Amino acid sequence: MSVATVAAFWAVSLVFVVTPGADWAYAITAGLRHRSVLPAVGGMLAGHLAAALVVAAGVGVLVSRSPAVLTILTMLGAAYIAWLGVTMLARPGGPVTEGDDVAGSWVRQAAKGLGTSGLNPKVLLLFLALLPQFTDPAGRWPVGAQIAALGAVHMVGCAVVYLLVAFGARHVLRSRPGATRVVTRVSGVAMILIGTALVLEQALA
Repeated sequence: MSVATVAAFWAVSLVFVVTPGADWAYAITAGLRHRSVLPAVGGMLAGHLAAALVVAAGVGVLVSRSPAVLTILTMLGAAYIAWLGVTMLARPGGPVTEGDDVAGSWVRQAAKGLGTSGLNPKVLLLFLALLPQFTDPAGRWPVGAQIAALGAVHMVGCAVVYLLVAFGARHVLRSRPGATRVVTRVSGVAMILIGTALVLEQALA
């Protein structure tokens, strides 16, 4: 793989990652509500990794050729994102305090992160539609290995951006309980709107 190809994919990938969406909303919530943001961010990265492995294994090609399956996956992802938004509105919470985040909650945070990214239609679009365009079937590496390498580049960008968003939200809003609740509610509303828009887009397609 050429450095130019990797750099081009990294630039496209970064545009996706820095665009606020459900992943940002969850990262902000993790920064405000949990003592450690690592379980939530780790879960989201696991979702990206799963998507990359699916495409690298060739399953992504089969999915992309089946509009019905792709539509179902998009609808499921949109519904999950909207559900997360509803739970944020139902329990806006406040800044992290002593005694928060027992060990059992780390698994739930990671699972939510995995669902947020693994079922995120934006991630599916990146890996199913765009990532294969940066591979070279005639290259020295097998296409699957190229996809895995590009997926790793994407995950590094995700890790940096998600951690910056989570820690930035905590640093700015941790001492402002009222503002924290407002931002959490806004994040919840954003996730509901994103999920609803994706459902409507598929329904009207």
